[in-house]
Amino acid sequence: MSAATVTSRIPHRIRLNLRAVVGRAYPRIVGANREPSWIFFEAILPLLGIAAYVFIYQALANRVLLDPTVSAADKAATVAATNALIGSVVLGGTMIAFWLNVLWSMASQLYWEKEIGNLQLYMMAPMSRMALLGGMAVGGMFMTSVRAITTLVAGVVVFSIVLQVTNPFLLIAVFFATLVALYGMGMTLASLYLLWGREAWHLSALLEEPIFFTSGFYFPAGGLAYVGGWGRVLLTAATAIPATLGLDAMRQLVFPGAWGDKLWIFSPEVELVIILVLGVVFLVLARYALAYLELLARREGRLTSRHQ
Repeated sequence: MSAATVTSRIPHRIRLNLRAVVGRAYPRIVGANREPSWIFFEAILPLLGIAAYVFIYQALANRVLLDPTVSAADKAATVAATNALIGSVVLGGTMIAFWLNVLWSMASQLYWEKEIGNLQLYMMAPMSRMALLGGMAVGGMFMTSVRAITTLVAGVVVFSIVLQVTNPFLLIAVFFATLVALYGMGMTLASLYLLWGREAWHLSALLEEPIFFTSGFYFPAGGLAYVGGWGRVLLTAATAIPATLGLDAMRQLVFPGAWGDKLWIFSPEVELVIILVLGVVFLVLARYALAYLELLARREGRLTSRHQ
């Protein structure tokens, strides 16, 4: 059976939305990789930021390793803990690429499309707006995964990290569930940013660094629980961001037994369930937010919460 025959049997509405997904994913999958230098700058240069934290952790470990009063067993434990810390930084730096893509290529996208005059065409096109955002998410996942995997491999090789994957299937499930939940969050924010108007750019800039800290991109987020009351509040709020739990679960599966399991939030299985719930919640919120946008456009002839 030919591909054309199979395609013709798909209901028209579904076929139309699938084409919309492919059309919006294409620029991110093909167009973004037409300039090879972009891959270098976006995949290799992030290692410089990661290296700063790696050198700090290595310097702290060297103070223990060079101390003649420290026993051989404690030095061996320090080497293992340092390897886990450095690996955590590299893994967190890899996930930063996805978070930045969610903020700048998903959450702000509809606002940018409005600024350049494309959004009106999207709103008039006979397709689901979820298909529009879904194509952006699929393309963003692929584009960012290429760069993130390159950063991860380069970091593991350059910093000589030892990985011990205990459950590869659970690791893959956590990774993809985290991506779906993250991009579901981006789809929700895309509608909200459009409603809020000019503040979209400032909101993206505002959320960037605080999420780096509270989500534990450069250190295990569970350590915030030992800071005090405010640390626990920040950690509780951070669990609403899929990257926090996703990173925590992946680190547990890649560095089992690190730090005596004192810096983890929940078990990987529990975190996977929470991430799946967050993914469903964000996708439902995105659907309702888009429906409100369409209602606002038809009823009042505008796409923001106020005239601008």
